[in-house]
Amino acid sequence: MNNEFDDRKSPLSDRPGFVLIIAGVSGAGKTTVGRALAERLGWRFIEGDDYHPAANVAKMQRGEPLNDADREPWLLRLRDEIKACLARGERAILTCSALKERYRALLRPDPERVHFVFLTGSYETLHKRLTQRHNHFMGPDLLASQLETLDLPGDGLIVDIDQPVDAIVDAIMVYLGL
Repeated sequence: MNNEFDDRKSPLSDRPGFVLIIAGVSGAGKTTVGRALAERLGWRFIEGDDYHPAANVAKMQRGEPLNDADREPWLLRLRDEIKACLARGERAILTCSALKERYRALLRPDPERVHFVFLTGSYETLHKRLTQRHNHFMGPDLLASQLETLDLPGDGLIVDIDQPVDAIVDAIMVYLGL
């Protein structure tokens, strides 16, 4: 795990509103971890995939990777939702792949109140998870393109997914100082 913060200092701002983005490639468990964390904290949960335009979903269902032009409207919608959460003083968990640093910069309108947790794992683990899930538009054939696009951050928390969900949630709670 990589933690940019001293163990004694929480990234939670004293100001109202905070959004924690659970990021990583498809199959990393963003939704599972995000829901579990939001439930434990009593925070709002926002599924980033729900904000994809229909054209993006159709493209991924055809097995075609998204490019920057495809991702931009989606990221802008997520940024608007993040800004609204902060303006309302809400605390929320949002899931989003956030594969590139420039995507993360767009999603971080307030660096003090928007932080990232990256879920990482081996290709084999991720691929196995993708082949086992059903009713999702993102198939295992797009994993390689996501891994090629991935630019891991130098800040925030990076957690290996090869452990139980509760252990991952516990690590995030420690990161948050809770």
